[in-house]
Amino acid sequence: MKLIFVYNADSGLFSSIFDLGHKIINPETYQCNLCRLTYGNFTENKKWKNFRKISDVEMQFMHRNEFEKEFKIKIDYPAVLSFNGKLKIGISSNEINKYKYLEELIAVIEKLIKKEI
Repeated sequence: MKLIFVYNADSGLFSSIFDLGHKIINPETYQCNLCRLTYGNFTENKKWKNFRKISDVEMQFMHRNEFEKEFKIKIDYPAVLSFNGKLKIGISSNEINKYKYLEELIAVIEKLIKKEI
């Protein structure tokens, strides 16, 4: 099984600069809660990085434009999908957008991993 994390942002230099500015200037309207939970303004959150490193599950991280190009589908972003021969939404955009703390996201990911393995 693999988990695919899809951010509600596009890849590329311009998009990255725009997202950083938006995150700093107007964080309450920033559109990607997955990014807000897992990254600070410039670096990956240490708790998140440690969680990723100790996990036995393969994780792939994609921007929405990369995801749509590879899988030829659109979904609500951000999202976490499980892939075990077939894509399945594991954590929906609505769920992710409710989380205020990284620990909430990690707890749900751990439950998802146990359920899918």
